[in-house]
Amino acid sequence: MRMEHDEILMLEVKNGNLDSLVPLFDKYHVKLYNFFLRLTRNRETSEDLTQNVFSRIIAYKHTFDEQYRFKTWMYQMARNTHIDHYHKNKMYFSDFEETEQTSGKMKEAIDETEKYEKHEILYEALNLLSIDEREILELSKFQDLKYEEISKITGNSVGAIKVKVHRAVNKLRNNYFQLA
Repeated sequence: MRMEHDEILMLEVKNGNLDSLVPLFDKYHVKLYNFFLRLTRNRETSEDLTQNVFSRIIAYKHTFDEQYRFKTWMYQMARNTHIDHYHKNKMYFSDFEETEQTSGKMKEAIDETEKYEKHEILYEALNLLSIDEREILELSKFQDLKYEEISKITGNSVGAIKVKVHRAVNKLRNNYFQLA
């Protein structure tokens, strides 16, 4: 396997050059934050979990194996961080609020309101899914990970991942149309 830039940087981190984590942080911290925000629906928690992932990357740098992609290893760590948080807190809160940004024009205000309502329905439909279903959708649809990568992260076979994604999408669709 040809090593990509991320893997080379992580090997430098593994070998003690912590400055090499800066470009990885710059590249992935927003993606991780969004990953956690969609799972927890809490901005502060998402920020904390994102920081925890990078703290764990430093703490567990010795476990990085260059034959795997950094991104896959990082999302495995993010998943474990989220699971640990969930078990520690046993419940989820949400202070996430969509903010409406409307201009003075009536049509734009109406369009924005409809869009907001659709997002709220989508968030409600997502919240009706189990945490595992939300996680699998987050990894596959929002983080654009391949089934093979999700398989490595979750420990499930690629076939099982495909089935889980398909079922979660169908369940989300049904939930959405029941709420709409």
